[in-house]
Amino acid sequence: MMDMLTQGLSQGLGHEWLGKPVWMWLGFHALVAALLAFDLGLLHRDKDHEIGVKESLLLTAFYFSLGLVFGGWIWWMLGPDPAQEYVTGLVIEKSLSMDNVFVIAVILTSLGVPRAAQHRVLVWGILAAVLLRGLMIGLGSALVSQAHWVLSLFAVFLLYVGIKMLVSKDEGEQDIQNSASMRLLKKWVRVTDKPEGQHFIVRKPDPKTGKTVRWLTPLAVALVLVNIADVIFAVDSVPAIFAITTDPFIVYTSNIFAILGLRALYFALAAMVDRFAYLKTALAFILLFIGAKIVVADTLELVHLPPWVSLVVTLVLLTLGIVYSLWRTRGATETEHEKARAEVAHRV
Repeated sequence: MMDMLTQGLSQGLGHEWLGKPVWMWLGFHALVAALLAFDLGLLHRDKDHEIGVKESLLLTAFYFSLGLVFGGWIWWMLGPDPAQEYVTGLVIEKSLSMDNVFVIAVILTSLGVPRAAQHRVLVWGILAAVLLRGLMIGLGSALVSQAHWVLSLFAVFLLYVGIKMLVSKDEGEQDIQNSASMRLLKKWVRVTDKPEGQHFIVRKPDPKTGKTVRWLTPLAVALVLVNIADVIFAVDSVPAIFAITTDPFIVYTSNIFAILGLRALYFALAAMVDRFAYLKTALAFILLFIGAKIVVADTLELVHLPPWVSLVVTLVLLTLGIVYSLWRTRGATETEHEKARAEVAHRV
């Protein structure tokens, strides 16, 4: 009887789902769950602990190194081409998520979320992002498998986004607290004026009726807005990774590892946001390259670029954007840095 159960379990885990054995999917999600438990349970047992730039950079290095180790495992299991596609996807998703970090900084600052509570918002945001990205990637995989021409639409969209990022300017300021979305939210639900510790929901008297009712705190509102921002940015990043590979496992794992490192990266980039003024330009050129690659290699079938070419081009553009940004802002005074950070807090 035991042998039959063992054989049935082995066959079930070996069954393929979306092109890969079930045990690979379960193993990856077990790894993600262990990382989140490690993060919440061991690294941040102190709820009042504020993450500094040094700790943020160390955590970012840890998550990125772990992502590269996972890429080595993919090389061992699936071969060099899937591994190169995975690393390229990881780098692209990580680089595109940097722009997302700046938007998250705006949301948390505008809502007055204290630094000690920002980690809680970001961790729960990651949990929701894992589910949302899974749904979007599943939908994208279904579309691509049924109609390969969808990749051409992705290419056009990436070219459009890249050009828009090059020509658009961050003009116009808006206070999130007084935005239309916030006014609409406060019209339908009760939102406290200030954070209540690290609680998402609190029970307080209703000023109209005097009854004790549930209120959302700015942390809950920030969590909703952070996930909306992630969905919006996923509209750019998911087509970008599908332009590198259509393997759902590679697409999903590279996305999730990039998201896992996003929370750690946030605290470093948020403190130095003014030093990366030209990063957006580099990201725009990355999207333009990926879009052009689909048109030239897949749609027109003129040139087939191996996975390592995409990886090298992405790394070079990203490095140039970071180095040039740091070089151009090297002479800025601390007062100018503080002024730039204050301005970023009002951008949307």
